[in-house]
Amino acid sequence: MNIFFDSSAWAKRYIAETGSDEVESICMNAENVTLSVLCIPEIISAFTRLKRENKVTLNQYKQLQKSLYKDIEDVILINISLEIIGYTVNLIKKYPLRTLDTLHIACAKFGKVDLLITSDYRQSEAAKGIGLEVEFID
Repeated sequence: MNIFFDSSAWAKRYIAETGSDEVESICMNAENVTLSVLCIPEIISAFTRLKRENKVTLNQYKQLQKSLYKDIEDVILINISLEIIGYTVNLIKKYPLRTLDTLHIACAKFGKVDLLITSDYRQSEAAKGIGLEVEFID
């Protein structure tokens, strides 16, 4: 099974919170994991916020980044194409989502994934609305 994770769900691999164990289990059982290239800066941004708020040390921050970069060596990364941008624009007109959340949905659609995993309820509902199979992890 080819499973797409949006940033909100993929971040649970690195930041222990509700749903982290479930995300790890899904990853272990996935045939392929697919991410949008957007996950990289979004998750680095989350790590940086944690460091700025003194919730992680500098060494923990560096280790989080190292873990992310190591993990993305083993995933399928979907780049942002003009076709994905066009599809995203149409989704933005139809659903009340932020731009990056909509880009993730478009990447999942064009990546022909079997399942989208997200921790964003509105994103989950929009993805279902365009026919994607979705699992919401709180």
